[in-house]
Amino acid sequence: MGLFGPLRSRYWWQPAFVLALLVVGLPYWWIPYRQLNLPDALLGPGLVLLALLALAVRVGSGKGWWPVTLRLGAVVPAVVMLRVFVDVVRVPSSHNLWPFELVIALLLGDAVAAGGALAGSLLARVLHPGPRDDR
Repeated sequence: MGLFGPLRSRYWWQPAFVLALLVVGLPYWWIPYRQLNLPDALLGPGLVLLALLALAVRVGSGKGWWPVTLRLGAVVPAVVMLRVFVDVVRVPSSHNLWPFELVIALLLGDAVAAGGALAGSLLARVLHPGPRDDR
């Protein structure tokens, strides 16, 4: 089964997604709305963990760069949209510019996940030479 055996399953990305969602989201969700500033509010150890999780999932799951980047890159937009939903329920006039917040989060999340997945791809080539499953 090996070190990353469970990650080779059909649901390889879900534990990493949930962990990154909590680590990126909890500090962001606690910032008062008036002090919220993107992307600065998202910068921190959570993004470092997201990159490391993308690296680990890329190496351990045998999945390609693209699926890892797309799935784990969605963590940051999910964090922002959860915040938008909750804030709009409380104060309907808040987050009038939510599409811009979403674009910033998409770019940031995909950049971080892509960097981690790229490093994972390089490491996977060193650790696992030969044919790969890039699905």
